[in-house]
Order: sequence, then C-alpha cells, then structure tokens
Amino acid sequence: MATAQLSAAPRPSAHPKANPGYGKKSAPDQEPRTGRDFAHLPVREASIAGYLDRLDDEADISIKTLAKHLSYGQCAIGTALNNLSVAGHLRRVRRPVTVDGCPRWVWHTFFSRTARDDAWWDAFLAGEAPVTAPSPQAARSAAYGVLARLGRIDARLTLSAGECGALEEQAAEWFARGAVEAQLVAAVTAGLPERVAHAHGFVRARLLAKLPPEPQPPSCARYEVVCTACGEPGGDGGLSGGLCGGCWGGRPALPADRVHAHAGRLRAALRTGTRTEKGAGA
Repeated sequence: MATAQLSAAPRPSAHPKANPGYGKKSAPDQEPRTGRDFAHLPVREASIAGYLDRLDDEADISIKTLAKHLSYGQCAIGTALNNLSVAGHLRRVRRPVTVDGCPRWVWHTFFSRTARDDAWWDAFLAGEAPVTAPSPQAARSAAYGVLARLGRIDARLTLSAGECGALEEQAAEWFARGAVEAQLVAAVTAGLPERVAHAHGFVRARLLAKLPPEPQPPSCARYEVVCTACGEPGGDGGLSGGLCGGCWGGRPALPADRVHAHAGRLRAALRTGTRTEKGAGA
C-alpha cells in the first residue's frame, strides 16, 4: 500500500518559502489527517502528496525546488503533480496584480488533502463554493494548543494553563481572520528580548499588536485556473482534472506527410552535419 511509504518522505521543516504572495495555498474544508489520506494513490504520488500536505502555506512548491528536497527528478515530480491534479488534490492558478504601476501575474498552487472534483474546484476558485469557517469552539481549541506549545518552542514564553485560557480568545481571533499556526507563532516569537520577565503580558501584547487585518470579501472571480502541466489557461475547451486538452493527450496529431517530410530533413541533416529548423509543427 502507498501509506507504507509515507514515513520515508523527508521532513519539510527546512523547505524554502516562495516569494511573498506566491507558493502553496491550502484549500478550505479539508478532512482531518488520518495517516491514510493518500492510500488511493500510487506510491510516488502518495509520497509527494504527503510532503506537500505538511508544508506551510506560501512554501515554494515549484518542480525545481521540490526536486531539490525529494528523491525524485524534475520529470518525475512534474508527472506526479499532473496526476495529483487529475486526482483532485491540487489546482494551479494565477491572478493579476499591479506592482509599482506595472501589471503582472501572481501564481499559486492550491493543495487539498481531501480530493475534490472539477465542479468543487471551479466553484471554489470562482468564489462560489460555500467555505465553512472553523467553529468558535474549534478555533479556541486550536488557539489554546498553540499557546501551550509556545514554551516548547522557546522556554522564555512558557505559559501556565490559566494563562493559556486567559489568552485563548485573543489567539482564536487570529484564526478567525484567516491566519495559520505558523503565522501566529512567528509573530509572537520573532525578535525576543534576552529575558522575558512576564510571558503572559509579553504574549498578550504581541497578539494585540500584530493581529492581522480582517479578511476582505473575495471578488466573484479571484483566480484564473491554468493547466497544471503547461501553465496555460484552459481556453474554450476548459480544463479537466486541472489539465488542458493538449496535456491530456488530446492535441491533434500532425498529418503523416508533414511528419515524413520532417523526418527526411532530420536524416539529411545527420548526413551533412547541418541543422534543421525546429519541429515539423513549430
């Protein structure tokens, strides 16, 4: 079974971040981890999916970077990402932004531990899918857990059970505004003084001072979905499984006479040592 291989995947703790605003994004409403989330996938795809699942948002999950951190080459990883797209675990998207007056594209890859069909992805990326916010109880429970772990991250921030409870609501507000655990921990632990005299007061001040802004309601069309394999928009034919028709293998074949003519030019070039123009259909 594929799950037997997941424990061998490298730990993602040292995986690099993408440039700000780029990289991995976690899809909403995923099922809790079970240890068998990718058992339906082949071994290679299951291993890579397990690695991606453990990465923080905004991690650089380009093929080149993944190949540096996994025991697969770029071609194998590219093929695996295409297969994960078809299986419903990821979609590649872009959105237009303006930086210093210049338009450009920002690229993301949404990853979902829970496999989704095309209809779900299309609705979500168009801003139409019903995204369920965490319940207040779940957010508070997660917030308490993060606060309790701060002391293991840095002993200067050790909190008592009562102090965790007193700060729980403030930490839960971070999650209510879309922050993830890594963002909260980084905000609280960055640039600590040599000595923290009162951990409760220090953490409280950090939570208040660095509280993220309230999320803005998304526009109707937030992202343009592109082919996972070639990065091109779907066009009139749309995308199936996150792949365009050409990358699915649906690109029409060249006429036989053009193929034979180009093969003849290649043979002649080999005999004479000259170069030919690129491809019969280029």
